[in-house]
Amino acid sequence: MGFIHDDFLLHSPAARRLYHEFAAPEPILDFHCHLPPEDIAENRRFENLYDIWLAGDHYKWRAMRANGVEERYITGDATPYEKFLAWARTVPATLRNPLFHWTHLELKRYFDFDDLLTEATAPAVWQRAAEVLADEDLRVHGILRRFRVCALCTTDDPASDLRHHRRIAAEGAPARVFPTFRPDNAFQVHRPAVFRPWIERLGAAANKHIGNMIDFLEALRGRHDEFHAAGCRLSDHGLDRCPGRPPTGSDAAMIFNRALEGHAASPEEQRKFTAFLLPFFARLDAERGWTKQLHLGARRNNNTRMLARLGPDTGYDAIGGWNQVDALAEFLDSLDRENALPRMILYNLNPADSYAISTLAGCFQDGSVRAKIQFGSGWWFLDQKEGIEWQLNALSNTGLLSRFVGMLTDSRSFMSYPRHEYFRRVLSNLLGQEIERDEIPEDLAGELVRNVCFGNARRWLGLPV
Repeated sequence: MGFIHDDFLLHSPAARRLYHEFAAPEPILDFHCHLPPEDIAENRRFENLYDIWLAGDHYKWRAMRANGVEERYITGDATPYEKFLAWARTVPATLRNPLFHWTHLELKRYFDFDDLLTEATAPAVWQRAAEVLADEDLRVHGILRRFRVCALCTTDDPASDLRHHRRIAAEGAPARVFPTFRPDNAFQVHRPAVFRPWIERLGAAANKHIGNMIDFLEALRGRHDEFHAAGCRLSDHGLDRCPGRPPTGSDAAMIFNRALEGHAASPEEQRKFTAFLLPFFARLDAERGWTKQLHLGARRNNNTRMLARLGPDTGYDAIGGWNQVDALAEFLDSLDRENALPRMILYNLNPADSYAISTLAGCFQDGSVRAKIQFGSGWWFLDQKEGIEWQLNALSNTGLLSRFVGMLTDSRSFMSYPRHEYFRRVLSNLLGQEIERDEIPEDLAGELVRNVCFGNARRWLGLPV
């Protein structure tokens, strides 16, 4: 028996029944990921194991740096095979890090490799992967079929022309593919070198000259409409925290105009501008019946030396320690007062805030939709066994686990679909332990597992799947 076996992470007969009978048969609805729509449109073939597995994976990069690997073998000019060997040497050192589980689960599911990845086994793994990657089954469309992905939602800037989504819709793919409206660049008034070129791209996509705040908002509304026509039903924001009370429209316009002139907004002005735009985006979502997602709590780009060298999203982010609740409560309450609160998923990165945010979600359930405000799945540093259990326990103790929309990959890699299996095994094991202790009845748990794995998301999100 290999390390990854049929009953991996399932530590009781009840857990095994829940997983094999109720969780495993369900398809995947991956409603938040960062997969490139271009790769789906082109049905990309991956050249080697580095291309599909290591490129862009800052989870692995962090572990390699902690293991003393030189940057040349992480993001530098080493060959793909040299980088893979550096990762293989690191894997044994990841014991008890979730990367150890993910690595071997992915190697098993994609390449049927049963041994442990080490420096000694690395050449065989590389060769096995090369043989399998040459087959149609591990081109992008083959991966979607293999893991029974019925639908996925990519993450798309409002300035995107959505041409890859149009091509997918016209030519077809094994899964339905929908864009997600992610306007994080709209908040970048503190970075004119980023903001001004983005405004030009937004104007080109909206076919509109943007010279003032009114033009800006009209362009965003127009793009929101075009995303809706392309099948989009979700928006998303990556925020360190909810920014609090919004300024007046004239103050926001002044900040916008100065950014267009090349003047960087101060931290307080950037906060105010974000606070002005967030309710605007929420009203658009509510008008269209969309779901809004808020990813809260990341403290990004902590190592400024490496930020200057490698750019963002390269492994130098951490969990932030801010008060998340007060401003978020004001934001939700202000929308509720004007009947403009959309369905919403709140993802929290700091486990210290989990119970606070989960209980806050319960304050804005209005009876119109089951679990209208969701406490989202374990995210980023919390999408591992312990973090998943923390989230499930917080939600169960303060809300309705039975109405939870479940797991997502939040990944840029087509090798990440086993994370749904990982989540399903953790969920089944958690409930199975309670069944064995006679704390919950088994005849209700099976349907709950089935719904959390797929059914709730399919019904709640309103996607045509």
